[in-house]
Amino acid sequence: MTADPVAGEAEHAPSTAVREKGRLRSALGWVAIAALVVVFALFIGSITISAPDSRGALDPESADESGALALAELLRDQDVDITIARTRSEAAAALDADGTLVMADPFALSDQAVEDLVAPADRTVILSSASRLLRIFELGENAPATSDADVTARCDLPELAQVGAVRPDRFFTPADGVTGCYTDSAGAAALLVDDSGDRRVALIEGSALFGNEHLAENGNAALGLALLGQSEHVVWYVPSFEDSDIEAQSVDTLAALTPQWVTPAILLLLLAGIVAGIARGQRFGPLVAETLPVTVRASETMHGRARLTAKAADAAHAARALRDGSLRRLAARLGLTARSTPSEVADAASDRLRIPRGSLHQLLAGELPSNDSELIDTARRLAELETAVSTAVHVERNTP
Repeated sequence: MTADPVAGEAEHAPSTAVREKGRLRSALGWVAIAALVVVFALFIGSITISAPDSRGALDPESADESGALALAELLRDQDVDITIARTRSEAAAALDADGTLVMADPFALSDQAVEDLVAPADRTVILSSASRLLRIFELGENAPATSDADVTARCDLPELAQVGAVRPDRFFTPADGVTGCYTDSAGAAALLVDDSGDRRVALIEGSALFGNEHLAENGNAALGLALLGQSEHVVWYVPSFEDSDIEAQSVDTLAALTPQWVTPAILLLLLAGIVAGIARGQRFGPLVAETLPVTVRASETMHGRARLTAKAADAAHAARALRDGSLRRLAARLGLTARSTPSEVADAASDRLRIPRGSLHQLLAGELPSNDSELIDTARRLAELETAVSTAVHVERNTP
């Protein structure tokens, strides 16, 4: 029983069907790309700028470098009762006749809300400065510091008599009737105290003085106790956007400022780019197996090189190629090595043909032709020489 040759060839023929493994890899690749896009979107969302946290700078419950937990604990050690209020209503309910209101810059409150917040307090200490607060309480104006050296109180406030030197980072020019403490050489003060009327308002930039990081430096802790520890009860108001009375103003977005056709056009271009990427990334059918290497006939390369040489009109290059081929063939027929020089080939050929060596040296090692007519003459002479050498060698081998 003989086997069917056609069936045997069919069994060993390479399959052109799409493998399920390739499809699985492609699907996993798209899943990985989608996962990367989602992760990137989540990362961008996590670093988006958000509103300040309620546990920000000079927060009495914050243990960060910019918080004021250390100062609050020092006040408690001095038997000062601290009530932390995070809304205006809590602050108003906690204030009493002898209480001290302490707060950082109430950035989220309007001018009227700030005045209403401070009105019931007998003492108010503002721990961070702002030009708006200077204007509301008529305390003075901002002033440049003339030096960065430590300064002392230099004022008549008795609670500051035992406080050492501090190094503030912001100074002010006191208004008329406002006491300035910790003044520099130009008269600018780091602490403003207004005792006019029936209440006291003190303002100082305390971010670099009363934060947890710098509280133990110089006389910072003593200054904080002197300002905030003059009463047995402190109401520490922590401003936040949640307690704001300012209505949010509508802000024109980029989509509102551009024409209506821009957004659909961008989406259409994006969709076209995705479709083009998918189309370019797909193959047109399965891969076809091809036997390698591919055999190319010598005549094809010969004709191709000949066309290139003819197009370049380089007679010397063509003559050099013809001469090299003739030298290889002559050396083989004369029994010489492949490394034989043109002079050695010319000498051997002249001995076989018994002709003068000068003409052969000129043909095999002389100057190359510079035009087509000289190229044709050189090609003809090389062909005649090869024919003559082949005839002479053939006669010698067949002569008894």
